[in-house]
Amino acid sequence: MKRHSAADWVMLLALTVMWGSSFLSTKVALGSLPFDWVVSGRLLVATIILVPVATLAVGRWPRGWRVWSFFVLMALTGNLLPFSLIAWGQQSIDSGLAGILMAVMPLATLSLAHFLVPGEQLTRFRVGGFLLGFVGVLVLLGPATALPDVGNEGNLLAMLAVLVGAWCYAVSAILARLRPPSDAVSTAAAVTTIAALMSLVWVDGPDPAWLIDAPSATAALLFLGVFSTAAAAVVYYRLIKSAGPSFVSQLNFLIPLWAVGIGILFLGESPQPHHLHALALILGGIALTQFDRRRPR
Repeated sequence: MKRHSAADWVMLLALTVMWGSSFLSTKVALGSLPFDWVVSGRLLVATIILVPVATLAVGRWPRGWRVWSFFVLMALTGNLLPFSLIAWGQQSIDSGLAGILMAVMPLATLSLAHFLVPGEQLTRFRVGGFLLGFVGVLVLLGPATALPDVGNEGNLLAMLAVLVGAWCYAVSAILARLRPPSDAVSTAAAVTTIAALMSLVWVDGPDPAWLIDAPSATAALLFLGVFSTAAAAVVYYRLIKSAGPSFVSQLNFLIPLWAVGIGILFLGESPQPHHLHALALILGGIALTQFDRRRPR
């Protein structure tokens, strides 16, 4: 078994904080800003950072219509659609609940990879993990399905929007794996830039007074752009290269727990018992899908 360096663990924990805190930051930003502003703002901030970094670090951008076609699809499924769906959904549900819902992303990726990625066929452990995670989703949605109008946590459409966002991330992960060879940093910069330009098509006209009158929302938006989008992309690709995808997959366990914990600590959120039961089932499903990868071949 490969021994991972202290730097690998630091990057893993940094990603947990940056991505796990995005739900809290989104919730704070939505307190004063329209959700389309939150989406477009974080993408523009990340673009301003990533483009110069990629230009200095790489110098030459990827060429060819095929790789840029993948970039457009990745921008749509990996940035614009999930950012929009999750931000829209978080107008009605707690940040911790959004983090739990997002935990289904690796399970969705497994199911799609079976059909689209050679060598990633479903095994009995992966099928079992997917079914266990699906039961967790049903537990999570159960009260919302029965009582769709009971408070924020009962908003079924908002929860479904976040779930669709998780599936969008899964599609993007498959596209990223199938894309033609390209540098990781320039890929992140290109994809983020395309998504930012797409977001400007439907965002409402700017009103700087919103940012001036809401310093906490502005700070949250900057955190989303600088850390949860730009810095996280760079750290993620570097960690994938140094430690491998199996090590990085531990994020699937850490991020939901972090999202729930800081939601309780900073926003006073109170997860319901069925939220925690669902979280345990979903994380158990993820763990089961990893079991056959750790068995000796």
